[in-house]
Amino acid sequence: MKHIIFDFDGTLADSTAVFASVWNTIARKYNFKEVKLEDIDALKKISLIERSKLFNFPLHKLPIILPQFYRLYQQSLQDVHLFDHIKDVLKAITDKGYTIAIISSNASDNIKEFLNVHDIDCVSEVLCSSHIFGKDKVIKKYLKEANINKSDVFYVGDEQRDIVACKKVGIPIIWVGWGYDALEVIQSEKPDYKVYAPKEILNIV
Repeated sequence: MKHIIFDFDGTLADSTAVFASVWNTIARKYNFKEVKLEDIDALKKISLIERSKLFNFPLHKLPIILPQFYRLYQQSLQDVHLFDHIKDVLKAITDKGYTIAIISSNASDNIKEFLNVHDIDCVSEVLCSSHIFGKDKVIKKYLKEANINKSDVFYVGDEQRDIVACKKVGIPIIWVGWGYDALEVIQSEKPDYKVYAPKEILNIV
C-alpha cells in the first residue's frame, strides 16, 4: 500500500488571509509588527527566521503564541478555503489506491473540522506537531506505527521546514509552488519534486 502525507496550510488549504488576520490580532496584543496583505508575496521569498526578525518576533516564544494563534484561527475557519482542484486530486489519489494522511503544525481539531465542512472523507489520519520544527518526529512515528516502508510514501508540502523534515526522515517530498515559501527560499534544500499546479501531483504519484 502506497501512502501520501500532505501538509495542510499552504498545501491543501488557502489560509493566507486568516493567518494574516490572526497574526495581526496577536501582534497588537504583544507589540509585534503587523503584516499587510500586499506584503505577503515578498514575505514568501524570505525564510521563516528572516520573517521572525522582520516582525520583531522571537521564535523562542512560539510555544506561548501557537496555542493562542490556532484558537483564533478556529474562529475564522469559515474563511479558510481549499485550493482549486485539490479535492479532485485527493479523490484521484484515493482512486489509485493510496492512503492519505495529513501531518501539520496546525491543531488537529481545526483540520478535522475543515475536512468535515468540505466533505473530504478520504483522509485516514490527521497528526499534528506541537513544534513547528518537529515534523520529522511525527513523520517517523507515523511510519513506524503504520509499518510503512520509506519507499512507499511521499510527503507533499510547501515550506522549507517540510523539506528539511523529510530529508531527516529519508522520504521523498513534493514541494508545491502555491504555498507559503517561494522557490527562492526552498531551492537550496533541493526537494525531490516541484509542482506548480495541484494536478501535477498526479504525474508523480
